[in-house]
This record gives sequence, C-alpha cells and structure tokens, in this order.
Amino acid sequence: MEKTVIGRFDKADFPLLHLKDISVKIDTGAYTSSIHCDNIIEKEGFLHCTFLDEEHPLYNGKEFIFRDYDIVFVKSSNGLIQKRFQVQSTIKIFEKVFKISLSLSARQDMRYPVLIGRKFLSTKFIVDPELIDISYNSKNDEHKNPIQE
Repeated sequence: MEKTVIGRFDKADFPLLHLKDISVKIDTGAYTSSIHCDNIIEKEGFLHCTFLDEEHPLYNGKEFIFRDYDIVFVKSSNGLIQKRFQVQSTIKIFEKVFKISLSLSARQDMRYPVLIGRKFLSTKFIVDPELIDISYNSKNDEHKNPIQE
C-alpha cells in the first residue's frame, strides 16, 4: 500500500460522530489517537461525554453516548499513566474513510481537539511537518468548478 503524505495539522470528518472539518494535530510522538471530551461518565452501561470544540459552535457542548467502549491506560507526555475510555469510530481524510480508535481525553489546554497518533498513521501516511491542511485543501479543491476558456 502506497503511503500518503500528510502535514502536521489538517481537518478531518468523523462520519460516525457526525462531525465535519474538525482540526486535527498529527502527533508522531503519541502512540494512540484522542479526542477532546468533557464530563465523561459511565451511567447504566453507557458512556456519556460532551464534545468540546469552540471552533464549531454546532458541535461544542454536544453530548455523545456510546454503548461500546473500552478502558485503556495511556502514558501521557509528562510520563504519567492515565486511565481513559476508548471508542471505535471512523475518520474521513483524503476522501477515504478509515477505522480509528479514539481515547476520550480532557484537552481544554490544547489547541487542537483531536490528536492523531502513530497507531493510526503507520502503514497509511508519511508525515511532512512543513505542510498543513493537505487533505482539507484537496477536498475543497475538488468542489471548485474551474472555468476553462
């Protein structure tokens, strides 16, 4: 499988979550991928959380309920091991839909609501840190109707 070049930042859709054009940070230092949520609680066999992204008023504060989820232990950038919930979802990037595991994390202090880690990137992408929004820009270019004379 040929790998696609991706930049250090981009925007992606998450079809199963009904989220579009969400800013993502490509993080080769992180093994797993994570999405910023708050108010994460288990209740009656379901996992409830609130998606936070000020850039998207329609999604900011939207509650999600997951039936299927796992508990994982993730070593954070400061070396501490954290217990997190993880859900299975899909991500649409470069007009292709892929399965992705997302740990739910409180990322209030972070600039990007989603981190994409090595587990997802390997076998699919090569990261060029000088580039940004390659997938998002190619998606927008496809919808333009150039006038030819």
